[in-house]
Amino acid sequence: MLKKVFVSPDPGRTRLRFAARAVLGIGSAVVLCGLAGTSLVGAIVGGLAALLALFTVTDATVRGQAVTTALLPVAGVPVLTAAAALHDLPVVRDLTFLAVVGAGVYARRWGPRGHSLGVFAFMTFFIAQFLHATPDRLPEMYAAVLLSVATAAAVRFGLWCYERRRPAPAVPAPPAAGGFARITTRQAVQATAGAGFALVVGQMVSGDRWYWAVGATWWVFVNTTSRGETLVRGFRRVLGTVVGIGLGFLVAVPVAGAPVPTAVLAAACVFGIFYTAAVSYTWMMLCVTLLAELLYGLLGFLSPGLLALRVAETGVGALGAALAVLFVLPVTTHAVTDAWIQRALRCVHACTAEAAARLAGTEGADPAPRVAELEQLLGRVRMSVAPLVHPLSPMYGRRRRARRVLGLLDDCAREIRGLVAVAADPEASHDARLAAACWRVEAAVEALTGRDTAPSPGVDQGGACHVRAGVPRAAEPALAHLHDLERALAELAAPLRSPSGSRLAGA
Repeated sequence: MLKKVFVSPDPGRTRLRFAARAVLGIGSAVVLCGLAGTSLVGAIVGGLAALLALFTVTDATVRGQAVTTALLPVAGVPVLTAAAALHDLPVVRDLTFLAVVGAGVYARRWGPRGHSLGVFAFMTFFIAQFLHATPDRLPEMYAAVLLSVATAAAVRFGLWCYERRRPAPAVPAPPAAGGFARITTRQAVQATAGAGFALVVGQMVSGDRWYWAVGATWWVFVNTTSRGETLVRGFRRVLGTVVGIGLGFLVAVPVAGAPVPTAVLAAACVFGIFYTAAVSYTWMMLCVTLLAELLYGLLGFLSPGLLALRVAETGVGALGAALAVLFVLPVTTHAVTDAWIQRALRCVHACTAEAAARLAGTEGADPAPRVAELEQLLGRVRMSVAPLVHPLSPMYGRRRRARRVLGLLDDCAREIRGLVAVAADPEASHDARLAAACWRVEAAVEALTGRDTAPSPGVDQGGACHVRAGVPRAAEPALAHLHDLERALAELAAPLRSPSGSRLAGA
């Protein structure tokens, strides 16, 4: 856990900027809410709304992010109204909450914007339960949400928009499908079923804090697609919560809601949430848990019994998510991993073709966007394979093969980056051997992805690609990268194929 946070690379200090801007934006929103005369409840609503606006909006372009941010109140205000209006009607309130859960997950089919709006809508309902919102508080809460989202937008798009200086990231879309074959549809059903279980059992555990269980179920489903990913995320959520509760006994309980130390610690927690989110869900949940404890201290509700209840409700929520993904329209790790690996290999094919065209002097050929897409796809592969390489996984053979696949895919990415760097050199020249090597790499990828293609002289019937003897490896830097890429693809053939012919024995 320590290594993930303090040793993980941060190219361009992106995570540092992300976290520092969050502290600035959320702090500004809370201060402005205070200056506007809102109560402590209004300030908390505003701070959480600003946090969501800065954390959940992930569109590929700055323009898209601005549009999604402007739409957040459109999704959140009606849900907030319903949550407050149904405060004294528990049965209708619970059914409405489950409907919000299902709709919020289903909205992910429309990409990052649908995901952001779904999360904001769910969290608005959750915050209303957290603060026991009633209709008489709605005007103040409306004002806090609108003011805070506007403040977060001003900081993100005006004061500190570091994304404008970077190319838009390539965001891989999920595999296309329809009906219950679409993962988002299946997950919407799973999340609703899991949240229903968490709601019922959570109310048995506590009639006042039951929404913690529903929140735990919801967040376990965020950014996951397969059964294995969801189970691992649930484990990490419980672990982060337990560690955060332990830290809360040492930090939040002694502070006991004192304004100045609480504000400083809350800012540190916000920084930790944003800084660790990309590298460790456990660390992020530790920071989220500690932040919740500090807020309860401000509201005067914090006690050791409440912290123990938090652990119990989180466990109920994680159990609900686990039961849902195991028994309700399960999405297997095998199927998801296979799809992402195939897409990554096809991207290797496209990168090689673009680089070869660039070296051949084709005008307009640019492999750089393909490299960025490959990095995104490999990130998805790592996330999908995470359940298999987890230290607690009992399937040793699969864990070993999955690690081998990841290592070889990383080798492919490294050679692709080297090839693209060579292709970017204006003095690089075309070579007949380069064309032959590129052809063999493309044929090897086609064999691994199951496409029908006649084997080249360097490709055997099993899909393994072999470097031809007698080709000088040092004659051309591009050839060296291509030959190493051939080797990685050749070695990938074994772990990706089972004796029965399935492409993914290990995953």
